[in-house]
Amino acid sequence: MSSAVPLNLGIARSNAPTTATGKRVLLAEPRGYCAGVDRAVETVERALEKHGAPIYVRKEIVHNRHVVETLSDRGVVFVDETDEVPENSVLVFSAHGVSPAVHEAAAARSLHTIDATCPLVTKVHQEAKRFARDDFDILLIGHEGHEEVEGTAGEAPDHVQLVDGPESVDAVTVRDESKVIWLSQTTLSVDETMQTVARLREKFPLLQDPPSDDICYATQNRQVAVKAMAPECDLVIVVGSRNSSNSVRLVEVALGAGAKASYLVDYAREIDIAWLDGVQTVGVTSGASVPEILVSGVIDLLAENGFNDVQSVTTANETLVFSLPRELRKPSPTTG
Repeated sequence: MSSAVPLNLGIARSNAPTTATGKRVLLAEPRGYCAGVDRAVETVERALEKHGAPIYVRKEIVHNRHVVETLSDRGVVFVDETDEVPENSVLVFSAHGVSPAVHEAAAARSLHTIDATCPLVTKVHQEAKRFARDDFDILLIGHEGHEEVEGTAGEAPDHVQLVDGPESVDAVTVRDESKVIWLSQTTLSVDETMQTVARLREKFPLLQDPPSDDICYATQNRQVAVKAMAPECDLVIVVGSRNSSNSVRLVEVALGAGAKASYLVDYAREIDIAWLDGVQTVGVTSGASVPEILVSGVIDLLAENGFNDVQSVTTANETLVFSLPRELRKPSPTTG
């Protein structure tokens, strides 16, 4: 039976082994799908049901190899740009969001677009537009080349500068130090983001904060859960794809919080059994775009290698649900 561990208490140490081998798994909760990913994946599934294959998706709907491969098998065609989509086809925009220029390019090809952008990313887009209207210099903390960053920057290209980590701060220049605000990619490490903000504030003391936190609740919650269990772990396995920013950050957070080793895998079969040599406690978590079936595969593999005792480390309960895009919502039953 799983046991929840309150965040403020940490994980109790015990000299007595919990199983015959003393080997255990600490399973982070929350983990896996967030509300934005769940909405995006269901958007594509509903679009398939409504329109039939092929459905086109710009970029990957979410950054997870298994999800993309599964949807591809069902008739979803993933493209890099709108000009690859036949005119009048159905095109879904990914959870990471797109710039106004992409919307315009899709309209020029008479594409029937469905926007699966995560509402929390849309919030950052709205902030960028608002502060651009007020003629602020916007310092966007994020990773160069990430689709979310490209979409947000595209809302106000003349006002946005990308700041890719603390080491990028020295190169930043602004027009008016009294009108500077920072925004961020939603999937970053909270700690690294705040290090970048601290460096920016040293350079620009009047730097303003966003009206609300840009790093999404799910990214923060998964990092907090990993921080709670990492000090107890000889090894932390993060299930997620290498192009998933929030998954990569979980490996970094695990190592920073005291795990002796941490690895990112898409599937259980990628685990090197040699990683388990001399290990007593394995932590397991997954990125926000990872379906639970992939975590189950890791738990099964660990059980085959003597890690049968699975204990939950619960630091938050997530109940947020986002409604589907309007054109895919099922009509509510009428009352007589």
